[in-house]
Amino acid sequence: MRAAHDGRDILAVHMDNDNYLDLDAPARDAPARDAPARDAPARDAFIYRIVPIERLFELFANRQNVLVKTKKWDDPFENFILRSRLTLPTGEQATIGFRDQFYGQCWTFHKASDAMWRIYSPKADAVRIRSTIRKLAESLSSRCGDWAPHEAFIGKVRYLPYRELITFAKGAFSGDSGFLMMRTFARTLFVKRLAFGHEREVRLLFIPHEHASAVSDLFAYSVDPHVFIDQIMIDPRLGLQEVDALKQRIRARTEFEGEIKRSLMYASPPEFAIPLRV
Repeated sequence: MRAAHDGRDILAVHMDNDNYLDLDAPARDAPARDAPARDAPARDAFIYRIVPIERLFELFANRQNVLVKTKKWDDPFENFILRSRLTLPTGEQATIGFRDQFYGQCWTFHKASDAMWRIYSPKADAVRIRSTIRKLAESLSSRCGDWAPHEAFIGKVRYLPYRELITFAKGAFSGDSGFLMMRTFARTLFVKRLAFGHEREVRLLFIPHEHASAVSDLFAYSVDPHVFIDQIMIDPRLGLQEVDALKQRIRARTEFEGEIKRSLMYASPPEFAIPLRV
């Protein structure tokens, strides 16, 4: 069984449609109010990521977006398909030699989520950055150049019940006429168990075509953070004075000219009179 580069796309500078995985299909677990508007292409939908404040400062200071090897992700079911043994038509057993050479970064469609703030900002010391699928994808594809169709992938995670996940895994490498494109391997990293459905993830993946170069557990590439990020949201649990001080600190450290706002998730409800009819 061989992995092959698809010569049809070798001259493409940006990712083609095959590298945007499952983005145009509506998520069965996505609330209708969070879905992109019908006249707004899915690739221009907003996506969000909660990061520690020091990580934000590093993004602007170093002008780099940093991906981590997927083998470092906590969920034991991450990468489990790529780690599995393959049975060849001859009956021989084989493994995927580059299974640990994928890098990834996770974003979410969630605009407002108490769970996400509490998971990724347990000490209320993180901020939420906003970008779009297109900006995220093109930031990586422009770095990859001609190799983008074979190195860079972005897509929406599908959350499957256990049996469906196992069925998907068993058929992951079937039907490719003896050749496996890199997107076939990448697609195995866009499925998770149903228990994680609250995350509503979008993932960016990178695998270098020179597999031997994937030595470090981190992969950093250049971005313009002032273009890449269009809004910064401050943790809703901070007080107003803390918010004002943090805004000033962010402006001073990053020179960011976009919106810096405090999440209103915990704002008090409006006062109003409820009519009583007896």
